[in-house]
Amino acid sequence: MPNIGDIQLPDFPLLLAPMEDVSDPPFRALCKEQGADVVYTEFISSEGLIRDAAKSVMKLDIYEKERPVGIQIFGANLDSMLQSVEIVEQSNPDIIDINFGCPVKKVVCKGAGAGILKDIDKMVSLTAAMVKHTKLPITVKTRLGWDESSIRIVEVAERLQDVGCQAISIHGRTRVQMYKGEANWHPIAEVKNNPRMHIPVFGNGDVDSPEAAMRMRDEFGLDGAMIGRASIGYPWFFKEVKHYFKTGTHLAPPTMEERVDAARRHLQMAIDWKGEKLGVFETRRHYTNYFKGIPNFKELRMKMVTSDDAADVFAAFDEALETFGHYQFA
Repeated sequence: MPNIGDIQLPDFPLLLAPMEDVSDPPFRALCKEQGADVVYTEFISSEGLIRDAAKSVMKLDIYEKERPVGIQIFGANLDSMLQSVEIVEQSNPDIIDINFGCPVKKVVCKGAGAGILKDIDKMVSLTAAMVKHTKLPITVKTRLGWDESSIRIVEVAERLQDVGCQAISIHGRTRVQMYKGEANWHPIAEVKNNPRMHIPVFGNGDVDSPEAAMRMRDEFGLDGAMIGRASIGYPWFFKEVKHYFKTGTHLAPPTMEERVDAARRHLQMAIDWKGEKLGVFETRRHYTNYFKGIPNFKELRMKMVTSDDAADVFAAFDEALETFGHYQFA
């Protein structure tokens, strides 16, 4: 079984990826209920943390029902990263994850996220310093490389392991690819098959069906799958993958009643956590997937994603159940 430090995980665990403005406590709670084995926070700026920026500090909120939970931080300045480790420790997560993979320009241009893939020595030394600075397990999320010509992920993973990294999650694209094209899992399998590797190697990128997760496990031999976009507005994905592993059959999709209930709970938890204005705004991105595929749903969906009033959104949920309650999802 793949373990992260002393944290025992099941065979081929499913991990909820850290996603900006997605992997917040309400959504993590829903994914945990549906079978996610490890969940990660949204990535948090080390500079924001040490400056006590409200948005960064709020992302430190974690809850007992989420465990094991990892807090992910990003940055390129050693002092800031070490200070942020001390701040993160106060939230008592199970894992601290370093983001060496975010491809967004505003992060990369500061040498953080995937920007550090241009300086592997710095990537390794930063990880080593953070490992020495905390008793919590340090893990890393990264990409294959900066571009196709600079993929050294087998060497990089081994070096990170050698300085004390406890697990590595690898997105099967380069930074230059962003999210375009197909994820390439073959280099991730090379990392796993390196005889010197003994820490868990998790795959990420295009795990968008139970069959894809099974291929990652059986054909590529990875230790687990990190699920990102497939879970947005669809926390049932984790449960469906586990059902497929166990039975070889597809679980029936959630009913309209289950979808409305999840959307309602999601919105209420978001409002309880960050207030009505932000709660309403930041759950909007999920509704398209909650109610995907329903014919003639556009008008209701527009109400859900344009209203600034929580009461109006809850009313739209009620109307959805009343109007489409007997819709059969394929």
